[in-house]
Amino acid sequence: MKTFPKGGVHPSDNKLSRAQAVEALPLPESVNVPLSQHIGAPAVARVAKGDTVKVGQLIAEAVGFMSADIHAPVSGVVTAVDLQPNGQGIRQPMITIRREGDEWAEGIDRSKELVRECALAPSEILARIKRAGIVGMGGAAFPTHIKLSVPAGRRVEWLIINGVECEPYLTSDHRSMLERSEELLVGITILMRALGVGRAAVGIENNKPDAIARLGELAAAYPGIRIVPLRVRYPQGGEKQLIAAVTGREVPPPPGLPIDVGAVVCNVSTTLAVYDAVQKNKPLVERVVTVTGRQLREPKNLLVRFGTPVSALIEAAGGLPEGEVRVLNGGPMMGRAVCNLASPVVKGCSGITVLGGAEARRGAESVCIKCAKCVGACPMGLEPYLLSKLARRQLWERLEGEWVTNCIECGCCQFTCPANIPLLDYIRLGKQRVGALVRARAAANTTKK
Repeated sequence: MKTFPKGGVHPSDNKLSRAQAVEALPLPESVNVPLSQHIGAPAVARVAKGDTVKVGQLIAEAVGFMSADIHAPVSGVVTAVDLQPNGQGIRQPMITIRREGDEWAEGIDRSKELVRECALAPSEILARIKRAGIVGMGGAAFPTHIKLSVPAGRRVEWLIINGVECEPYLTSDHRSMLERSEELLVGITILMRALGVGRAAVGIENNKPDAIARLGELAAAYPGIRIVPLRVRYPQGGEKQLIAAVTGREVPPPPGLPIDVGAVVCNVSTTLAVYDAVQKNKPLVERVVTVTGRQLREPKNLLVRFGTPVSALIEAAGGLPEGEVRVLNGGPMMGRAVCNLASPVVKGCSGITVLGGAEARRGAESVCIKCAKCVGACPMGLEPYLLSKLARRQLWERLEGEWVTNCIECGCCQFTCPANIPLLDYIRLGKQRVGALVRARAAANTTKK
């Protein structure tokens, strides 16, 4: 069975909510909608305090090349356009809407009827995706219309749909594959048409046999689409690892991109958002989010409007457990701690994981014992112990020379470390500092020219 060639780990699945059908979370009384829910420049607000909005109405517009539109997730009155704290307590621009009813903008098809045929030109498909504000919903939040805009002189040979969902605990994509199978396959055909490619592969780890079987049966009616079962191995859902597993091709180090090996990768939820945008004229205003954890009474998969506070999701799953807990935006391997439960759900949020008891505590850090487990686990072939040490010592230029920018922040190194060294934390800090150096150097070179 296919997989990627090097590194990786096998954390416990803990897919507690795999059998829980998606439920629509009741609409909140108000929402805080961040203007930055994507990689790139924040969108610019196009509404002001006192304005009345409908669901799906444009409320913030993309600016510059790398940005994405944002639409009202609820109908009601704009009560503020100002700074609000995000999940890490950092204040950022948000639009606050007090909900009144659930009135949708005209022209949005909310019916469940499947629309199979798409005769649009590739340029119009990309235009609809851009207008819908779609970004990568696997966590990267890269604007999808940019990913699908193939540079001149390049050709796409493979469209790969990421149905791996290798992060422990999370099941939102799994449930979406089961409950919206036909829409997913139509969405894939739309992406194939947009890219001008004749074949697509849906990569799914073999711990989801029901999704493999269902999509395998339905895909027979969709020429060019095949389902590729993959061996269970984290981080198989990483873009570079998935490409290697499906095609055998290795994406070059940064600034190398998947298109350099003829591949474009889209997440399952992103592909469903493309179907909704192109076939239903529906902007991206909601998504499925897993709310899970061993200490929660009712782990669930919830359909959530953006801007809904994280606390509302946790309450729907039975509330915070007693004692010591840690809340993560995402799963335990790559998720980031949430210190502000009033912070909103955004486009890139696929799960909220609540860890309690021993899971919530980090082990005491001790001295590195030079075991090299982190090196063997790194799927990018890096030396995490060295990168962490260089970051601690603030040796940024040497850190750049050791290919820290090639790190995908999967957390395999930290997971395997018997000394409980927070390797990923230091490497993330190093990547940020090196990235700033690279941008400053580029800006200086531009000025000289």
